[in-house]
Amino acid sequence: MGILSIFRRKNKEDIKMTGLDSSVSSTELLNETDEKSQEDQIHTELSLHPSWNVENEQLYVLRFLNNDLAPLKPNQISLAGIELNDEDHGIEVTAFVRNSLAKGIKFHELTLVLLDADKKLAARHTFDLGALGEVPGRSSRPWTFIFPVDSIVNREFSHKDWTLAIELKEKHKLDLHETWVKAISTEQRENLEKLVSSLEAPKPGEVNFYGLNAQIAENKDLQVTMLLRNGHEKNVAFHQLPLIVEDAAGEKVAEGSFKLEDFELKANTSRPWTFIFPASLVKKENPDLSKWRAYPIQ
Repeated sequence: MGILSIFRRKNKEDIKMTGLDSSVSSTELLNETDEKSQEDQIHTELSLHPSWNVENEQLYVLRFLNNDLAPLKPNQISLAGIELNDEDHGIEVTAFVRNSLAKGIKFHELTLVLLDADKKLAARHTFDLGALGEVPGRSSRPWTFIFPVDSIVNREFSHKDWTLAIELKEKHKLDLHETWVKAISTEQRENLEKLVSSLEAPKPGEVNFYGLNAQIAENKDLQVTMLLRNGHEKNVAFHQLPLIVEDAAGEKVAEGSFKLEDFELKANTSRPWTFIFPASLVKKENPDLSKWRAYPIQ
């Protein structure tokens, strides 16, 4: 959306920034770093989206506001709040999107939070920022973000000293069931943690499985250990999990359904679990388990 909403009902003399600044590391957010940057303070130049037609008076105001911003440190992405409007369709928040890197950057999806003067959550929403375009190196680009009604937690807050901030997603991590905490060694736990951190995290909203080990026990049972991986931002409960196991030849080795009581997979975590198929459910003798996969029955 364009920026002209900040000029509604106001003369340029009335326009003052009512929001605060927030910043995150460009390394954490985008895995981008200016390794050669020697400057402690970086001033960002005003950058307007190429499609915008801004009147001279409005351009003057934007330049004035931008020049009044505090300099950034190297390797920072910042949001500087300009104005907030509470509308029927949601809360419109206009801010400078600032880039202290020497190179231009593009955003795709970002989760932003709107905080009141006490840093309490007022709204949270995930925005597709493809329309923002490339924010040039060492620049500030004004933009209006609309928090829809269903994203708003609290509308009754002061429209002064609020903060628009980027919510960094926590790194995907290991979560052990209490039975595993007691059963495995410190070294085994550390190895699992290293594995989880080395794997690409599940896509947002995705639950998938990663095979750790499969073997036929002496009693002919098939023991399959997997990581159950939750890419949701909320916990996921499992009650019944029907599984098929295939060997290196792509042939079905076993099929069965497992009842999971009080089994909740925490948001953005992976949990190892072992599924035991009784010998009666193992359909193939001497399967080649040098390569295998297990997946839920649809």
